[in-house]
Amino acid sequence: MLQDKVKAVVDEIRPMLKADGGDAEVVEVTEGGIVKLRLLGACGHCPMSIMTLKMGIEKRIKERVPEVKEVIAV
Repeated sequence: MLQDKVKAVVDEIRPMLKADGGDAEVVEVTEGGIVKLRLLGACGHCPMSIMTLKMGIEKRIKERVPEVKEVIAV
Protein backbone atom coordinates (compact mmCIF):
# COMPACT_ATOMS: atom_id res chain seq x y z
CA MET A 1 0.00 0.00 0.00
CA LEU A 2 1.28 3.45 -0.92
CA GLN A 3 0.71 4.95 2.54
CA ASP A 4 2.73 2.17 4.18
CA LYS A 5 5.67 2.83 1.83
CA VAL A 6 5.55 6.56 2.59
CA LYS A 7 5.36 5.95 6.35
CA ALA A 8 8.39 3.64 6.14
CA VAL A 9 10.44 6.42 4.51
CA VAL A 10 9.27 8.99 7.07
CA ASP A 11 10.27 6.55 9.83
CA GLU A 12 13.79 6.49 8.34
CA ILE A 13 13.95 10.31 8.36
CA ARG A 14 12.38 10.72 11.82
CA PRO A 15 15.64 10.33 13.85
CA MET A 16 17.17 13.29 11.99
CA LEU A 17 14.08 15.42 12.66
CA LYS A 18 14.00 14.40 16.33
CA ALA A 19 17.68 15.30 16.71
CA ASP A 20 16.64 18.91 16.04
CA GLY A 21 13.57 18.75 18.30
CA GLY A 22 11.04 18.08 15.56
CA ASP A 23 9.03 15.28 14.03
CA ALA A 24 6.66 14.57 11.15
CA GLU A 25 3.35 12.76 10.88
CA VAL A 26 1.82 11.36 7.70
CA VAL A 27 -1.77 12.65 7.67
CA GLU A 28 -2.90 11.31 4.30
CA VAL A 29 -1.65 9.89 1.04
CA THR A 30 -4.11 10.53 -1.78
CA GLU A 31 -4.70 8.20 -4.72
CA GLY A 32 -3.18 10.91 -6.92
CA GLY A 33 0.16 10.62 -5.12
CA ILE A 34 -0.07 13.68 -2.87
CA VAL A 35 1.37 13.19 0.62
CA LYS A 36 -0.08 15.40 3.35
CA LEU A 37 2.43 15.72 6.16
CA ARG A 38 2.18 17.50 9.50
CA LEU A 39 5.44 18.90 10.83
CA LEU A 40 5.60 18.70 14.62
CA GLY A 41 7.68 20.19 17.43
CA ALA A 42 10.49 22.49 16.37
CA CYS A 43 9.86 21.62 12.70
CA GLY A 44 6.37 23.11 12.90
CA HIS A 45 7.70 26.58 13.74
CA CYS A 46 11.11 26.63 12.11
CA PRO A 47 11.62 29.21 9.35
CA MET A 48 13.55 26.55 7.41
CA SER A 49 10.73 23.98 7.62
CA ILE A 50 9.70 24.45 3.97
CA MET A 51 13.29 23.64 2.93
CA THR A 52 13.26 20.57 5.19
CA LEU A 53 9.95 19.52 3.70
CA LYS A 54 10.80 20.02 0.01
CA MET A 55 14.56 19.42 -0.20
CA GLY A 56 14.76 16.75 2.47
CA ILE A 57 11.56 14.86 3.14
CA GLU A 58 9.90 15.19 -0.28
CA LYS A 59 13.11 14.40 -2.14
CA ARG A 60 13.71 11.23 -0.10
CA ILE A 61 10.10 10.06 -0.40
CA LYS A 62 10.03 10.59 -4.18
CA GLU A 63 13.32 8.70 -4.58
CA ARG A 64 12.00 5.69 -2.68
CA VAL A 65 8.31 5.87 -3.68
CA PRO A 66 8.14 7.12 -7.30
CA GLU A 67 4.32 7.10 -7.27
CA VAL A 68 4.44 10.19 -5.02
CA LYS A 69 3.98 13.43 -6.95
CA GLU A 70 4.25 16.00 -4.15
CA VAL A 71 4.54 16.38 -0.37
CA ILE A 72 2.62 19.23 1.24
CA ALA A 73 2.44 20.47 4.81
CA VAL A 74 -0.93 20.57 6.53
